[in-house]
Amino acid sequence: MIDGLSVLAIVPARGGSKGLPGKNIRPAAGRPLLDYTVAAARASACIDRVVLSSDDEEIMRVARACGCEVPFRRPRELATDEAASIDVVLHALDQLPPHDLVVLLQPTSPLRSAADIDAACRMLVQHGAPACVSVTAAEQSPYWMFRMNERAELAPLLPVAERAARRQDLPPVVVLNGAVYVARCDWLRRERSFVAAGTVGYPMPAERSLDIDTAADFETFVRLVS
Repeated sequence: MIDGLSVLAIVPARGGSKGLPGKNIRPAAGRPLLDYTVAAARASACIDRVVLSSDDEEIMRVARACGCEVPFRRPRELATDEAASIDVVLHALDQLPPHDLVVLLQPTSPLRSAADIDAACRMLVQHGAPACVSVTAAEQSPYWMFRMNERAELAPLLPVAERAARRQDLPPVVVLNGAVYVARCDWLRRERSFVAAGTVGYPMPAERSLDIDTAADFETFVRLVS
C-alpha cells in the first residue's frame, strides 16, 4: 500500500512462446526466470498482492513454488501471440477484488528491483499522475534517423530547425524498457493503455533495463547473474 492506495501486481506469463520456448520458467543461475520478477514484487514495500496470469499448468506450478498467487487461469483467447497485454491486465482485474493501483511486471525484465517498483509507485503518487512507466535512455537518437525512399534519397525522420553536430546537443530521448507499468485501475479501464495523457516516466539505467526476447538476451542475463 502507498498513500492509502491498495496495490495489485500482475505477472503475465503465458505458455507457447515461439521466439524463446519456455522462457518464463527457463532456469538462470538455479532459478526459473519467473522467480526474479516474483521475488522483486514480493520484496516491494508498496505491493499488497502478487498474482500470476497464465494459461499454462507448468508455469502456474512454478509460480506457486516461487510464492506467487495463482487465483485464476487465463482464457485461451488471451494467450495467443495476437492478444493485447492490456486485455490480459483487464481480465485479471475482473477476476479479483478491487484495488486502487495495478502494477504490470513482465518476467522478461528480470533485472528490475523492488526499489524500482516502489520508486515508480511513489512517482505516480507524488506527481498525482494516472500512470507511471519505466523508461531508459534511447541507444540511438531519432534526431539522427532518416527515411529512405525508393530512389534511396534520405529525409530526416523528425523535423529539426538546425541539425545538431554532437550527440550531447540533441534533446534527451527515452524508450519504454518494459520493466514496470503502474496505473490507477479506474483510469486504466477508461484509457485501455498505460501510456496516455498524463503518464509519467520513471528513469532506469541501461544495466537494469534488459528485456529478454531472444536466446542471446537470455544468455546475457545468465552471464550477469551467474
